[in-house]
Amino acid sequence: MPVLVVQLLGASPFEVGVVSAAQFVPYAVLGLFAGVYVDHWRRKPVLMWASVGRALSLGAVPILWLVGVLQIWMLVIALLAFGAFSVFGFAATQSLLPRLVPSGQLVAANARLDQAYAAAQTLGPAMGGGLVGALGAPAVIVVDAISYLVEAALIASVHVSEPQPKPRTRNLHHEIAEGLKWTYRHRTLGPLAVSTHIWFLASGTAMTALSLVALRSMGFTAYAFGILLTVFGATTLIGASLAPSIGDRLGAGRVIILARAAYPLTWLLVACALEFSLGHALMYVALGLQGIAAGIENANEMGYWQTLTPDPLLGRVNATRRSINQTMAALGAVLSGLCIGIFGEQFALATVVAGFALAAAIAASSPLRKHSGRE
Repeated sequence: MPVLVVQLLGASPFEVGVVSAAQFVPYAVLGLFAGVYVDHWRRKPVLMWASVGRALSLGAVPILWLVGVLQIWMLVIALLAFGAFSVFGFAATQSLLPRLVPSGQLVAANARLDQAYAAAQTLGPAMGGGLVGALGAPAVIVVDAISYLVEAALIASVHVSEPQPKPRTRNLHHEIAEGLKWTYRHRTLGPLAVSTHIWFLASGTAMTALSLVALRSMGFTAYAFGILLTVFGATTLIGASLAPSIGDRLGAGRVIILARAAYPLTWLLVACALEFSLGHALMYVALGLQGIAAGIENANEMGYWQTLTPDPLLGRVNATRRSINQTMAALGAVLSGLCIGIFGEQFALATVVAGFALAAAIAASSPLRKHSGRE
């Protein structure tokens, strides 16, 4: 998608930010409502239909390109639809897992999912970069759309016993308020949620800046950019493999704090890459360090939330958290495009480093450092 937007459609930095933000905007509009409904629907069918919807949304992009009418605003609409299906899909994903495994195995189960995702991220960008060079970016998006149909079929094959959800007996606003209360008034989950929101703001800024810095300023080819993302995927796989054992040894709370402390260092390296002759090598090192930190952190954080949140609230809490996270990511993406267009890339990267440092500081100063996630 970055190659399509930056190189084929010739988007400005602001347009790159808008496209990056588009798939996240539905979280701000639908996220809180999606959580309520996921708590009252069977979660497996929600996952299946969300995958089908994402396939159709992505599939529209290469069709529009093929007939010669694709424009930035059309791409934005397609990604808005993609994001709307994703809102329900992700709320159901994180809420279904505790019905598949016991609470004591949630970190390991999340690590397995992260390993599968990281393996795909390792292979996918390298294949994608090569295919973009051979066939063009729109053709590769066809492959991505088909993958969501395969995902829907695989989810349909999962055997899970889901009890009949209780019908809604209270008004929508009351149920949303319950999810918000559990998310932000819990003494350890509340600070963790705030830290994560700031992390997503910095991440949205960072990933938009990354595509512009690598593809334009540093002259990465589509294939080299794919390899850069492959390095991130491979190291995420390594981190996810280590996540259960490190979590058992240090406790989930401490693991989350240590991982968050690594992100500002990672993006300092990216900022330095613009100034040094070995900049390309520094970019690979930076994305590799970020992958290890992300792989170790994510499984422990997801297990932490799933262990401490009651099942009847999982849909709302997951959707609430993800809604605001993705809204912050969308805001970060737009701000990144504006900052780069007005102040330049180094200024944008400096804000990224500051954002990640603030997220780490909030987590480190909270009761999270004293808890394992099993209390």
